Amino acid sequence: MKRKVMRKKRDNICATGVRLYRFPKTKVHGLKFVFSPDKTLPQRVLWLLAFFVCMGLLFTWSWNRILYLMSYPAVTKIKMVWAHNMSFPAVTFCNHNLFRVSSLTKADLYHSGYWMDLMHQNHTVMERSLALLRDNHKYSLLNLLDFNGYTPSPHYHVNTTEMIGRLGHQLEDMLLECRFRGGNCTHQNFTTIYTRYGKCYTFNSGLDGNPMLTTLKGGTGNGLEIMLDIQQDEYLPVWGETDETSYEAGIKVQIHSQDEPPFIDQLGFGVAPGFQTFVSCQQQLLQYLPPPWGDCKSTPIDSEFFSTYSITACRIDCETRYLVENCNCRMVHMPGTSTVCTPEQYKDCADPALDFLVEKDNDYCVCETPCSMTRYGKELSMVKIPSKASAKYLAKKFNKTEQYIGENILVLDIFFEALNYEKIEQKKAYEIAGLLGDIGGQMGLFIGASVLTILEIFDYLYEVKWRHSHLFYHLKVFSSSGVGVIC
Repeated sequence: MKRKVMRKKRDNICATGVRLYRFPKTKVHGLKFVFSPDKTLPQRVLWLLAFFVCMGLLFTWSWNRILYLMSYPAVTKIKMVWAHNMSFPAVTFCNHNLFRVSSLTKADLYHSGYWMDLMHQNHTVMERSLALLRDNHKYSLLNLLDFNGYTPSPHYHVNTTEMIGRLGHQLEDMLLECRFRGGNCTHQNFTTIYTRYGKCYTFNSGLDGNPMLTTLKGGTGNGLEIMLDIQQDEYLPVWGETDETSYEAGIKVQIHSQDEPPFIDQLGFGVAPGFQTFVSCQQQLLQYLPPPWGDCKSTPIDSEFFSTYSITACRIDCETRYLVENCNCRMVHMPGTSTVCTPEQYKDCADPALDFLVEKDNDYCVCETPCSMTRYGKELSMVKIPSKASAKYLAKKFNKTEQYIGENILVLDIFFEALNYEKIEQKKAYEIAGLLGDIGGQMGLFIGASVLTILEIFDYLYEVKWRHSHLFYHLKVFSSSGVGVIC
């Protein structure tokens, strides 16, 4: 009786073994016909060839999609966004002239005349410079340059920052009129800042307790309008090519966001006297992708001077470190606590070193594009000022001659073109979801498979393995018990 039960179990195990090697039903197109007993051998061979061709195409296309994903492609999208109000940008301007002639003292010229290319290092006056002086400057400067019997104070210390601040053009003297969105503004709405042009001024900096200003409309009259007197009579005479003398008359202007410092000597645009200059702006928000999709810098700025990364902050930080390393001092406009360069250090080391860094050395200051930045596109147009009809009125109003008005007065009008901004965004062109969708589509096209089909195959392979081990275990048991194992 026991052997009869064992034989019955053996027959069941043998039946399991037969089912073990029978290919299961599958939804993979063509594969079921390869193992179908109803097909002839030539038909099975053709189905097998077709199946391998489709698998080859599937793997080729899938590998192509994987390589495309690994190339980290990106696309740029541009979108125009309309707003109810917009933050007005910061506007920084500098007079092209660094020092006012009328403010120079004998001590200034004694200690800084070499820097201004007026004197030699031994404090002797350059004759070629005196020959080029204009009559309205010649007498006063000759008196100041006469150092016979002059003994400088032993306690006098050249403070370059104080000297530039004192000798620079003062905003309360230059600013004749100021209006923002139709309302009056004064020099108190501007913040003093130092650049390579010396003493400069920023409107809407967000500093010194001044609130950030916004505008509700686009067009002229809804932004900043200022009238300036550039004071050409105060310009330092040009008698040589130095970094502190200028051939131009007018102001240099930069429109920038409040998060980045001005870099006006390289990024500013000029505004000339005798003209009203209209600057139509459009705000642009740029968002780039970090590596490997793009080249922008996504990590915080590694600087002891700035908290927000920008190209200008990176450049100023780099230039500061370069001068401290090479000249053991920094320029007035540079941040930090290092010693400010003396006029002699400006002349002999700082100016030449910075000029070399800006013009020749492209490897020392490598500043990456930030992943998020604000830029202002500009369109400039100009009209002549004053007109013949207004020249007398302006001359009487400001107590100047008509010639002075034409040579020194300028009007700058900065406004948004429209109350919208352009959003330029870099996005990933291909991601994992797209890869899976492409591969899934090709699987459906070539072999009629899906994720569930693949799971079916894995399930079958697992079942084969389990049944295989289960079968041989029982056959071994039957063989040891003396029951035949031939199925």
